[in-house]
Amino acid sequence: MTPYANDSGKSPIPGYEIGNDYIKVQFGQEWIYLYTYKSAGRAVVEEMKKLARAGKGLSTYISRNNPGYESKTQI
Repeated sequence: MTPYANDSGKSPIPGYEIGNDYIKVQFGQEWIYLYTYKSAGRAVVEEMKKLARAGKGLSTYISRNNPGYESKTQI
């Protein structure tokens, strides 16, 4: 996982992983969510990638938009 910059210092996201058509987002030390073009849509996943790389706004985006995830894995 790539460490999430967490510019606000309040994000529950410690890391993420970006692929061609997906993003995996780790929440706390318990869960990794997989968001794909198929489950959340291309535009949503691309916006999430942008926010992840910027290190700001990803958790807020997810909580406000509740994108569909393909899977949820316990760490």
